[in-house]
Amino acid sequence: MSYNKNTCIRNRSNRVLLIYTGGTIGMGKNPKTNALEPLDFNHLISQIPEFSSIKTGIDVYQFTPPIDSSDMTPNLWTQLVRIINDKYEQYDGFVILHGTDTMAFTASALSFMMENLTKPVILTGSQLPIGQLRTDGKENLVTSIEIAAAHHDDGTPVVPEVCIYFSGRLLRGNRSTKMNADGFNAFDSFNFPHLADAGISIVYHEEYILHPDFNRPMIPHYSTDPNVVVFTLFPGIQDNIVRHMLEAPELRGIVMRTYGSGNAPQRPWLLKMLKEASDRGVNIINISQCAAGTVEMARYDTGYQLKNAGVISGYDSTVESAVAKLMHLQGTYADPLMVRNGMNCNMRGEISI
Repeated sequence: MSYNKNTCIRNRSNRVLLIYTGGTIGMGKNPKTNALEPLDFNHLISQIPEFSSIKTGIDVYQFTPPIDSSDMTPNLWTQLVRIINDKYEQYDGFVILHGTDTMAFTASALSFMMENLTKPVILTGSQLPIGQLRTDGKENLVTSIEIAAAHHDDGTPVVPEVCIYFSGRLLRGNRSTKMNADGFNAFDSFNFPHLADAGISIVYHEEYILHPDFNRPMIPHYSTDPNVVVFTLFPGIQDNIVRHMLEAPELRGIVMRTYGSGNAPQRPWLLKMLKEASDRGVNIINISQCAAGTVEMARYDTGYQLKNAGVISGYDSTVESAVAKLMHLQGTYADPLMVRNGMNCNMRGEISI
């Protein structure tokens, strides 16, 4: 990271890298089938007159071929981290165009895979293709670029973390979840305030924004272990089905979506299976099925029984964040105790402890 020694002002490139992975924002209609299909994003940008008014220089990196976000994988997360790390010193910030279906998973994963991130990484997309008349893509894209380029008087970025920007809201990436399949307000962070709200002007809520050490480098992490399962409790759940899942030899982590503040049925077979899995090194993370609120395993006896079975509190984590965090920690540590300790820590502002 470079500084002007005389004035202590951080040197800036005044450029942002736009990484197009795919998604609705860059699609167009096939004239024969009327189905949406990916287009060349460089060509689309040349047709957006608003880009000529942006003061920041913009370069484009395009996935070839673009992917549907339903096909996002941990290997592609690693690819994104490599792209950002390789070009880290060349740009003031990064904007990732991404399909909405798995955007919150990617934002969460990137937050854990880039330690001490000192530059903005803003994920955005749209519900309508950018070439359509009523698209939300233009505003999402232009504002994301403005946020990625925003900086203080000393040159440090205003938002040096992984975020999702959508429909006027800037959200911490690992606190975000998709909540609307049809509306333009597709994302929200139910357990954490917005980092900024964009109306006539962009109002940053700096008291909620992470503050990295600008004197230390960003440390990329490339390894993930996806041997994780999401397990949702429901009335009538059957022991033989659960047993098959818990006894899978490759299984290393479980995100268990419980009731309310972290409660589960007091079935002896369930507690026994969970304890057996925990004893052999499978980390089981307890998060609530509720969109808002936190797990408090000591509030009711049912939660207390889970704690005795070795289940770990996921506090107010989203499903996306808990899954991505487990994959990251499992890829980093072979020792399940180290993974467990990591899950109990607030690493990137993802949980409230």
